[in-house]
Amino acid sequence: MTVNVDNRIRKPNFFLSLIKNPPKKLLRPIVALLFLLTLWQVLCSSPDSNLPSPIQVVQDTSEFIINPFFDYGGTDKGLFWQILASLQRVAIGYSLAAIVGIGLGILIGSNQFVYDAIDPIFQVLRTVPPLAWLPIALAAFQEANPSAIFVIFITAIWPIIINTTVGVQQIPQDYKNVAKVLRLSGIKYFWEIMFPASVPYIFTGLRIGIGLSWLAIVAAEMLVGGVGIGFFIWDSYNSSRLSEIILALIYVGIVGLLLDRLVALIASLVVPSEQQQ
Repeated sequence: MTVNVDNRIRKPNFFLSLIKNPPKKLLRPIVALLFLLTLWQVLCSSPDSNLPSPIQVVQDTSEFIINPFFDYGGTDKGLFWQILASLQRVAIGYSLAAIVGIGLGILIGSNQFVYDAIDPIFQVLRTVPPLAWLPIALAAFQEANPSAIFVIFITAIWPIIINTTVGVQQIPQDYKNVAKVLRLSGIKYFWEIMFPASVPYIFTGLRIGIGLSWLAIVAAEMLVGGVGIGFFIWDSYNSSRLSEIILALIYVGIVGLLLDRLVALIASLVVPSEQQQ
């Protein structure tokens, strides 16, 4: 299960530099965004275009933009509630994956026998596409919501396990020798040596896992239905409301970026600065 992993936790440099030098950092993305919007408008302004232009998207989705909090019952809800429902599923599945993944990663990385026994199984299971687990989850749980949570769990757990395992295996031998000389107990060895040395790898796995979780929940909700941004996109497609799909995709991208930056921020607070370079 050896994987080349960059153990550096990258800080949200864009936002830090934005605070230090706002005019320069704001101007470039604004110019790029205006260029893309202009190009999109030119390409899709024709009546024969299959896709709506930016102006048309804003016109068609004005209610969703102005009032994302409306709730008319059932699945007829604003984008705030759709995204919130998806985030709740991601939070449960991702949290379970983090707890189980870190625990298994530490066990596998610190025990050669367990590593040799489980590595071939994990190598097979981790290559299974996340949505391939959905029929099994539906058959096991008989409900859509826990099935979607399971898909999140099984999607996020692999990078967490792999990176944690690598982090534990990469602990310098000098650290282990010091622990033996000092006769550290298992608990002290974990908190004073193993965890601090492997935590950069752990957060690398957590950061990859949160991105994969958000990708998987959108796809899973398209199949299981109910309230959620994935089902909203699929329902809009079935109703030929392309403008709503485009707006939802923009929101999905923004939320995904925020989730990634949140994990990166937590990592910057937990991981010592010298280990982030």
